[in-house]
Amino acid sequence: MLGRGVGERLRTGVADPGSLFSRDLVELARGADLFVLNLECCISERGAPWPAPGKPFFFRAPPTAVEALRFLGVDCITLANNHALDFGEQALLDTLASLEEAGIAVVGAGRDEEAARRPVVLHAGALRLGVVGLTDHPADFAAGPHRPGVAFADLARGVPDWVIGAIDAARALADVVLVSPHWGPNMAAEPVPRVRSAASVLTQAGATLIAGHSAHVFQGVQGRVLYDLGDFIDDYATDPIRRNDLGLLFLVEVDERGPVRMEAVPLKLEFCATRLANEREADWVRRRFQQACAPFDTRVSVADGLLRVEWDPAGS
Repeated sequence: MLGRGVGERLRTGVADPGSLFSRDLVELARGADLFVLNLECCISERGAPWPAPGKPFFFRAPPTAVEALRFLGVDCITLANNHALDFGEQALLDTLASLEEAGIAVVGAGRDEEAARRPVVLHAGALRLGVVGLTDHPADFAAGPHRPGVAFADLARGVPDWVIGAIDAARALADVVLVSPHWGPNMAAEPVPRVRSAASVLTQAGATLIAGHSAHVFQGVQGRVLYDLGDFIDDYATDPIRRNDLGLLFLVEVDERGPVRMEAVPLKLEFCATRLANEREADWVRRRFQQACAPFDTRVSVADGLLRVEWDPAGS
């Protein structure tokens, strides 16, 4: 989330794009063949707050935020979330234009319904990665046949046919398919039933890996499902129990058969800046992540301070 306090630092010059992240964190991010993230704000100087009764937060980042994304080496962004339209359709269109100009692919939002739902294909050497983005809230952000918006899926009613179609389309073009849903409530320590149900359907539909977000805290891993990645940078207040100021950077190795292993790097989210966690902070993250994975019988090992999950690419 590069808006509000983070955006103000960028806008006023208090922080340059490189100062938002520690040097060692940037090296890790840039070391990945591909970097995909959820951007929970628009990038624009235009627009007005979305007129939804009771909507409490509106996130908008200045154009220099694009430089922060480029500095990290971001390849693809999903805008399927509940903040992409915080400042209206024009601000969303500005966001799309800025990311396109920067050479960053976008899923989960678009100029119309077809564009919002369309998967993208990324290349890492010979491997082709298809990416599908969707969000289960809010319904009023949904793109229409002639209206900009997000790829909305009412998961409370089940996974809609268009999502299955998008996965099929991605499978036809790519070797592996990443589905990135913005689902479930904020600050939930574990996935709610509709999220677990949707994850099962998405896996059966052909998703190679599912990486969710929305809770603002990381959740457990079940099979090929990373239920929630938690946050990466923001200006949010810290919950003393859920500790949304402690997070993970997920590094996943995949081949044409599927995911091979995941290594998760503990992070500390300061106010408008992120660094690698120190040993005390990392110890809390390790214990919490192992607890979150235990109900799913997911084995988590620790090596060189990293949390590791391994898969049999030929299996589940």
